[in-house]
Amino acid sequence: MEQYRLSLLCWGTFLISTVVLDRNAVDGMHPLHNPFQLRQLCKFCDLEVSNCNGTGTCDTNCSITSICAQPDEICVAIWRKINDNTTIETLCHKPSEPLYGIMVENYNSTKCEMRKRMSNRGPFHICSCNAEECNDKLIFTLPIIPDPTNNQVVLVILVSLLPLLVLAVLVIASFYWYRMYRRRKLDEWETKKPSKRKGPKGPLDCSDACAIMMDDDRSDSSSTHANNLNHNTEPLPIELDLQVGKGRFAEVYKAKLRQSPSEQFETVAVKIFPYEEYASWKNEKDIFSDIDLKHENILHFLTAEERKVEKQYWLITAYHPRGNLQEYLTRHLISWEDLRVLGGSLARGVAHLHSDHTPCGRPKVPIVHRDLKSSNILVKNDLTCCLCDFGLGLRLDNSLSVDDLANSGQVGTARYMAPEVLESRINLENIESFKQTDVYSMALVLWEITSRCNAIGEVKDYEPPFGSKVREHPCVESMKDNVLRDRGRPEIPNSWMKHQGVATVCATINECWDHDPEARLTAQCVAERFNDMDDDLDKLSTCSSSEEKIPEDCSVSVSDDK
Repeated sequence: MEQYRLSLLCWGTFLISTVVLDRNAVDGMHPLHNPFQLRQLCKFCDLEVSNCNGTGTCDTNCSITSICAQPDEICVAIWRKINDNTTIETLCHKPSEPLYGIMVENYNSTKCEMRKRMSNRGPFHICSCNAEECNDKLIFTLPIIPDPTNNQVVLVILVSLLPLLVLAVLVIASFYWYRMYRRRKLDEWETKKPSKRKGPKGPLDCSDACAIMMDDDRSDSSSTHANNLNHNTEPLPIELDLQVGKGRFAEVYKAKLRQSPSEQFETVAVKIFPYEEYASWKNEKDIFSDIDLKHENILHFLTAEERKVEKQYWLITAYHPRGNLQEYLTRHLISWEDLRVLGGSLARGVAHLHSDHTPCGRPKVPIVHRDLKSSNILVKNDLTCCLCDFGLGLRLDNSLSVDDLANSGQVGTARYMAPEVLESRINLENIESFKQTDVYSMALVLWEITSRCNAIGEVKDYEPPFGSKVREHPCVESMKDNVLRDRGRPEIPNSWMKHQGVATVCATINECWDHDPEARLTAQCVAERFNDMDDDLDKLSTCSSSEEKIPEDCSVSVSDDK
């Protein structure tokens, strides 16, 4: 009985001491100074899977409450997210010692507020507090900061892209400088040229030649649209005005291209193909889109469009109000100077078309027109010619086989067809053969120009080559009779030979429409003859005619032969 009373007395004394100690702690006594202080009560569930998303407030849902082993231990909670899996770890921890390689901070709070930290096990969120089971409710006061490793990846990407960005800026700056330089050169060239431009004497200056080739600023249209298919979702704001031409495959209209929401517009030409003539449209578009084709004597191409609503295909080019050469010759007599300008510019255009390099020496794919005639040549405001209508054009690419060339067919306008085209006997082994057919057609056009020159004496009304000897639209068979059987050519009267310059042109025409293709001059040779014609008719530059059968030079032997 005495023992029982003694036990009750001891327990009562212990409880009273505990209450007194707790009150003393509340009154300001530091609990750690009290050897009889109770240990902290914390949630202690080690690592458990959780559905906490790391925002707002989350409960740990830990069912285990533990008395910390040391009196100075605090409650700690750790939230981790690895891929799509989240876990929560609750425990007791002594704040003077590291946890996962870091020191615990802000542990005197009664709330467990999460902070992003980086440990030796990777990034996680941790909170610490010093109150009973305070690590059961987790408070995410700050948004989850992205993984710093992601920032490092972004930084690496930016550093990697920096050289490309610098290079792009340099390329754009260089292009802008080049455009300004080219514009300045063109302006200088414009101020130096005479009222009626003569062909260059000798080799072209490279900078001027390239500027001319790349941008024909003297055309009657100055659009800056790319030589390409218009890929905009909306078609260009073009208003058709009036029809100015019609051919086998398309119609040509004068049109207004709106430059901006204002009332300003630019006059352009629009060539409209019906849907069934897609092949012709595509062939001409592909040839025009070759940047190396650009030349002052080639029609300036602006852009191409597929008009699905109208079921049409459009080619938009510069507009030249003087019209085509045939119309111009029908309405006007020309002087010897006009003949020289028209003929020389025509020859330079064909020479550039046939050339395998640009005036600056850059490689270029030669092109043959295959339908050269006066109605496919436009007259510009300065009375120079520019070639147009490349629907039957052919790029003489090295990849073309003999079969490809054979399948190109007998094409062109019968009146202007060379003898070998009429006979379907083109030498497919030599691509120069195709150029020689263009030279024959060019000779007929030169004859048309000469026939309207007042320097020859009496000038008759305009007639196309072969005039009344054939019908208005002769067929291939009738042209065979005239050109192959009779070896006929348009007449060159003796009166034409009285003018020394015209006689030189006539001699050139005779060499260009020679029955033997290999005996004909090249277009480049004809261009050089026109360039030198004003200086000295007896000293003309030497040039090659063809690869296999070449006249010795470009000098002219003037005779009365027709």
